[in-house]
Amino acid sequence: MELFPRRIFDDSLFDLVPARMENTMKCDIYEKEGNYHIEMDLPGYKKEDISVEAKDGYLTIRAEKKNEVNEEDEERNYIRRERSYGSYERTFTLGDLDQNNIDASFTDGTLKIVVPKKEEAENKTYIEIK
Repeated sequence: MELFPRRIFDDSLFDLVPARMENTMKCDIYEKEGNYHIEMDLPGYKKEDISVEAKDGYLTIRAEKKNEVNEEDEERNYIRRERSYGSYERTFTLGDLDQNNIDASFTDGTLKIVVPKKEEAENKTYIEIK
C-alpha cells in the first residue's frame, strides 16, 4: 500500500518548480476515444527545443529557450527585458498507462500528446461459495 496514492496525471510531488515556470507550461488534460490528451501551450519555442519522455510511470516534458546574444543586442540600450529564457520541466504521473505508444506533435506553439490507455485484461477469478 502506498503512503501517497498516485493518481493519473497528477503533478509529481517532487516537481518543486518556480512560479515563473507555472506561467510558461500551462496545459489542459482530457479524455477522448479511450485516450488521454494533453495540450500544452509553449509559445515562442521551436520543436527542437522540446522533449517528451515517458519513464517508470512518469511523463516528463522539458523545454529550453536560450538567450542568444548577438552583436545587435550588444548595441541596444534595453529599457525593459521581460521575455524569459532558461530550462523548464513538468512531470506528470502516468500510472498504469501504455507509455510505449505515446504520440506527440507540436504545431503553432501548442504541444499535443496522446497517451493511450492500456487494454484492461480480464483478470478476475470467481470464488465458489460453499
